[in-house]
Amino acid sequence: MSSLPSRVSGALSAQYRLEHEIGAGGMATVYLAEDLRHDRRVALKVLRPELAAVIGAERFLAEIKLTANLQHPHILPLFDSGEADGFLYYVMPFVEGESLRDRLRREKQLPVDDAVRIATEVASALDYAHRHGVVHRDIKPENILLHDGRALVADFGIALAASKAGTRMTETGMSLGTPHYMSPEQAMGEREITARSDVYALGAVLYEMLTGDPPFTGSTAQAIVARVVTESPRPLMPQRHTIPPHVEAAVLTALEKLPADRFASAAQFADALARPGMVTTATRPATGAVAPVAGRRSARVTLLALAPWVIAVLGVAGGALVAFRRPAPPTHPVVRFGIQLPRDAEPVGATGSTVAFSPSGAQVVYVGKAPTGQRLYSRRMDLPDPVPIPGSEGGILPFFSPDGQFLGFVQSGRIVKVQVSGGPVTPIASVSGEVYGATWLAGDTIVLATDSGLVDVPAGGGTVRLIARADSNGAFAFPEGLPGGRAVLFGVAGHGSLTLAALDRRTGKVKRLSQPGGYPRYVTGGYLVLTHPSGLLSAVPFDAKRLEVTGPARTIDDKLTVFTNGDFNFGVSRAGDLVYQPVNGEGQNLVLLDRSGTARSAGADSGYLYTPRLSPDGRRVVVVRATGSQYLNRDLWVFDLLQHTQTRVTFDTTATWPVWSPDSREIVYTRYVDGTDKFSGRLYAIPADGSGAPRALGDKPGQWKATGFEPGGRGIVYSGRGSPQRKEEIWRLDLADSAAPVQVLANGFNNGAPSLSPDGRWLAYTSDESGRTEVYVRSYPGQGGRWQVSLEGGSEPIWSPKGGEIFYRNNDDMMVATVRVGAAVEIAGRSRLYKGSYQIATLYDQDYGVSADGRQFVMLERLVTARQALVVTLNWFEGFKGR
Repeated sequence: MSSLPSRVSGALSAQYRLEHEIGAGGMATVYLAEDLRHDRRVALKVLRPELAAVIGAERFLAEIKLTANLQHPHILPLFDSGEADGFLYYVMPFVEGESLRDRLRREKQLPVDDAVRIATEVASALDYAHRHGVVHRDIKPENILLHDGRALVADFGIALAASKAGTRMTETGMSLGTPHYMSPEQAMGEREITARSDVYALGAVLYEMLTGDPPFTGSTAQAIVARVVTESPRPLMPQRHTIPPHVEAAVLTALEKLPADRFASAAQFADALARPGMVTTATRPATGAVAPVAGRRSARVTLLALAPWVIAVLGVAGGALVAFRRPAPPTHPVVRFGIQLPRDAEPVGATGSTVAFSPSGAQVVYVGKAPTGQRLYSRRMDLPDPVPIPGSEGGILPFFSPDGQFLGFVQSGRIVKVQVSGGPVTPIASVSGEVYGATWLAGDTIVLATDSGLVDVPAGGGTVRLIARADSNGAFAFPEGLPGGRAVLFGVAGHGSLTLAALDRRTGKVKRLSQPGGYPRYVTGGYLVLTHPSGLLSAVPFDAKRLEVTGPARTIDDKLTVFTNGDFNFGVSRAGDLVYQPVNGEGQNLVLLDRSGTARSAGADSGYLYTPRLSPDGRRVVVVRATGSQYLNRDLWVFDLLQHTQTRVTFDTTATWPVWSPDSREIVYTRYVDGTDKFSGRLYAIPADGSGAPRALGDKPGQWKATGFEPGGRGIVYSGRGSPQRKEEIWRLDLADSAAPVQVLANGFNNGAPSLSPDGRWLAYTSDESGRTEVYVRSYPGQGGRWQVSLEGGSEPIWSPKGGEIFYRNNDDMMVATVRVGAAVEIAGRSRLYKGSYQIATLYDQDYGVSADGRQFVMLERLVTARQALVVTLNWFEGFKGR
């Protein structure tokens, strides 16, 4: 019984004896228990503490009381509920049987009659609940139990209570509803959820019972939600010809995007499943949507009333008509293949997209590894190996000229170009602040997205000119010039949304498009390729003259790599050939390594993790955990290496760059006051056990990265930028008084990742003053000499807590430098400790931690399932209209 919550067991001992855990979900844990008063076995559900805290006992008990009055043959009854020593629980019958999920795992697809019967029974339960004012909100196979073949709907109370918690639900990191079965309005966060949302969910469940898969699938929850909101489900009958037409029509009606287009009640859905005449596909639009038919018989019923010979003639004619209207097959089949790349030239996660496809589809350019960091590579389609582009070291955001003769890219704050056939890199113009993509228009004009908005510059060099100022709707990113250069498409990212906009260059006016998605790429023939932050890649028909989307989106793939800043690694030729970097893993795993590189798991859950830090006492690790690879909704979690417990410390959803206080009691981190503005960050401190609220440290906003404390905890050393126009700088904040932060190092170059020696007299840091990033040491906090530590590139320096050594990284190599300090600094030696494929941070922070004795490292192991590669897709658009 040691695994059971002893407090709950003890508090309920007079009524229930807990036996063992029988299930756990996102909101509650289920235990098999004995009801001592009635001598019966029951299922006792205990809400997760963080959910219980958000809902509150009063709200929970009030809502559960409402659902206790639901008495229906297909609703699992509620025996009891209450609060025990701070825990919220409720008690239901223990069902001797299985859930619908269990049966689907075993059988994959159910017989049509069984599937329709189960759906009809659930619809009956829902209709009863809806008529009593209760909407379930979380219908899924796990919440449908099968007892003697009869369906029982469970968990009305928990969903209803959680829904009344409002926006506080986000504090738990949980969402109400399951992506595969979530209605579009629920996925979009609508406050008013009606009975038609349950109808949608039941339609999705029946779809899965009949076809073996939910209507929309994807590699991540975000990818699924994107499809729920933007796509239409595939028709059922082509997947399984034994499904009756009226059943398909009923399911697709239930799955309509707009609630008003679905059945008005679960009872209507059940009637449509039972009566072929209620719904017909004849009234549906071409996309496959179904609409109810009232006041007249369906075409199917009319045909059945005709003489047999008439039916036969119409059948032949109908078959000919269908054959005539069926789109011709593509001239060439869709072809996908992977390009394996040498390990020393693999793609890297640089800022912005790292891949560009030439307009003709003849070659791909991407940002890859290099001995000194990164550079551009060209991989021609007719050659087997990539070739480095001379002079492209540090280059990002590659893009081609319309004729494919030149390649443009961003390098060290400048926009530059180089001839594809070879030659020197030629500067075009300097650009202040960040650049978020560029496009080369006909007429030799280059348009860039910057912090200010859209700017243009002649490709031959000249003055940078603002042509569309960014506004409060969000940041402009990844422009795409349309044929002729008359208009430029771009994405607008902000306030949790990603939408399209177009700039008419003749009028200077910006047109907002309602189409969700970003990073538009135009394909000859009138199509756009779009991305979603989840990694979903889709295509939509597009009228380049009217600047309008003219049809629904179709998914191309959902396995794109999306890096921490939401950027996408893919390119499109004008002919529609696609190249992208696929997802090779799902998140990271926390590991502990010794100095030889021998690794063992730390025992923590894997996920999207960043910047692990070992506490000075060596017992705990603080790590940033995000809800997805796009680095959104991130908070600090503390993992106890001895107890193997994981505690969420912050609920800011923007937390990053943590560092322990010397006594291991507090954690200092960056919190973004405005989640859409990456320069709104401020330093905060919070108790490491989560016992108190965060408190602000200083009031200077920026993009700050705290990396260490001074001895005794008097001050904090950190780096960052206060605005897009500034370089990375190193600062000090005195915690003993209210003085303003003091600038330690700013010299016109990027200086970051500061790490103090144990005595606080010396500062290790990175700088690009030599043209590439190296590790240096200088006195702290005053001025003085500086000494170079790394020789062939270095990043992420951390001074050993025992002194005498500085650890740093050079790509996958973990390096150590022996340091002797006195009046000056002597680098007595450098050596490689080990090589490993572990997560690498930016050039200005550290993505690992070091133990107090300098003998152990905590790092993030990338969960890679395949070698890094590029995937090429050809001929996809030839069959676009027929999909």
